[in-house]
Amino acid sequence: MNIGPGEFVRMMEGAIERVKGEHKMLSELDSAAGDGDHGTTMLRAMDQLSPLIAEHQGGDFEGLLSKIGWTWMGIDGGATGPLLGSFFIGMSESAAGQPGVDAGGFAALFEAGLNAIKKQTKAQVGDKTLIDALVPAVAALRSGAEAGKEMPEMLRDAAAAAQQGALSTKDLRARFGRAKYLGDRTLGHQDPGATSIFLILQGFYEGLSKPRGS
Repeated sequence: MNIGPGEFVRMMEGAIERVKGEHKMLSELDSAAGDGDHGTTMLRAMDQLSPLIAEHQGGDFEGLLSKIGWTWMGIDGGATGPLLGSFFIGMSESAAGQPGVDAGGFAALFEAGLNAIKKQTKAQVGDKTLIDALVPAVAALRSGAEAGKEMPEMLRDAAAAAQQGALSTKDLRARFGRAKYLGDRTLGHQDPGATSIFLILQGFYEGLSKPRGS
């Protein structure tokens, strides 16, 4: 199995459905230590991505990823838009000239996206940000590729790693964004950005796992 634009559209459809279904929960998480609008921001992004995904035709993998990235860049609402925009633009650069990717190339897409985010933020694992979910998820993708797993299984493992990373943020003090000024008051609250990464990856897995045309 290779992943090309058609498969990635299915992945995005799954992510959009998953995030739309959980946006209220994301805002509830954000209300504990932020502005309470993270879910609204994610919903707005999904609403803008939906027609882009629906209209995408042809085999331009790089172009699809780039359009997704630049759509994210235009989303207002803190650091989420620029960070996820950088992620997908990084992926697009990794996909340049390729109609599709095998398992190793699939992991490389996500590694390129993560590296692009790291150029935009100094956040590390343990700082209570989306990095806490994304880093273990990308590592799981690479491990899956090296173990010869199929890509749906790789995504399932990546989503599980992201979920564990998101859950771990309950025990962390925020070091970035508005929440960093709240100190110990951020303890016990799961980071909404890390949770969004889990939801996107879970949606990727669900979308790719659905039979074509369903």
